[in-house]
Amino acid sequence: MTDSADSPSFRLAYVPGVTPAKWVRIWQERLPDIPLTLLQVTAAEASGVLREGAADAAFVRLPVDRTVFSAIPLYTETTVVVVPKDHVITAAEEITLDDLADEVVLHPLDDVMGWDRLPGEPAFERPATTEDAVELVAANIGVLVVPQSLARLHHRRDLTYRTVADAPGSDVALAWPEEATTDLVEDFIGIVRGRTVNSTRGRDRQAPAEARKGERRKPQPGGATRKSTAQGAARGRGAGAKGGAAKGGGRRGTGGGKPRRRS
Repeated sequence: MTDSADSPSFRLAYVPGVTPAKWVRIWQERLPDIPLTLLQVTAAEASGVLREGAADAAFVRLPVDRTVFSAIPLYTETTVVVVPKDHVITAAEEITLDDLADEVVLHPLDDVMGWDRLPGEPAFERPATTEDAVELVAANIGVLVVPQSLARLHHRRDLTYRTVADAPGSDVALAWPEEATTDLVEDFIGIVRGRTVNSTRGRDRQAPAEARKGERRKPQPGGATRKSTAQGAARGRGAGAKGGAAKGGGRRGTGGGKPRRRS
């Protein structure tokens, strides 16, 4: 029986709101023999999972500790406010933070916005999770400001959302421990960056390319001898041609001179 530790695999963590399906599909197409395992974690757990080695890389929300982790920013999410469908805010397609000044804005303990100052009026208690906060919005306790992907994740038929134009965005990135940049991590980085399967940055494709270069440089057996022989023959033919031209010139000079005038 083969030890599972000897079989390579790639463990990818991701936070709520991130959909890794596209990158997973490309991985499966390019590396079908190496299984990719998905691990869903909360935004607060993501760094710990990477530190402990429970995942090789993770889709996280910035910021992360850049003294420990390498990170590639991918995109910035639009921020929205989740409200009941009959709320006055739904009259507009887009609002500003000032429009929330008189609203009770819920601030869950797993908030990912990183507010310097929360807009609106604070609630009496902070809900434990974003999911709990959505339930409170449905009960008309307050409104909730979140990245758009989380509004979609916790969608309810009785709720809707509107864009908050001047709210800070939430940055999503691929992160991994800097000291654990393995070959498989490099492969996944290439996929996320959009490199093609024939990219020269691919680690497995560099060696064959270098080998082909070496083959072109390597002289063929007997090549030098054939080259020397060819060069010698060329020199011989050149010398013979010059000699023939000289002799022919002499004959033309003897019989082909101008006739002398008669005196």
